[in-house]
Amino acid sequence: VQLQASGGGLVQAGGSLRLSCTASGRTFSTYGMGWFRQAPGKEREFVAFIDWSGTRTGFADSVKGRFTIARDNAKNTVYLQMNSLKSEDTAVFYCAATRSMVVTGTSGNYGYWGQGTLVTVSS
Repeated sequence: VQLQASGGGLVQAGGSLRLSCTASGRTFSTYGMGWFRQAPGKEREFVAFIDWSGTRTGFADSVKGRFTIARDNAKNTVYLQMNSLKSEDTAVFYCAATRSMVVTGTSGNYGYWGQGTLVTVSS
C-alpha cells in the first residue's frame, strides 16, 4: 500500500488542522492505521492509531482530548483532526499502515509509511 499524507501547514496556537492520509489499492480496509510525528531534533513518536474497522482507537497522552482519528474506508482515507494546537505540536506528521491483528502505537509494527506533512504551530 502507498500512503500520501496532506493537510499540514502553519497555524496559530489554539487553532485546528485536519490531516488526511490517502492510501492506494483495494485493501485499505484491512489495515490498521497510525499517525506519528517527529519534531526537530527529536525521535519520532506515536500520536494516534485506529483499527481496520474504526471502532478501536488510541492516543498518546500528549494529544488526548485534543486530537481525534477517523477513517473512511470507502475513500481509502484516514484523518487526524487536531484541535487546540500548541507550539509543541510542531512536527512532521507521518501516517503509517499495519497488517498486525492488534493495532498499537509501536512504530515497529507498521510496515508502510507515507512521506510526511509538516505542521507548524506558532505561539
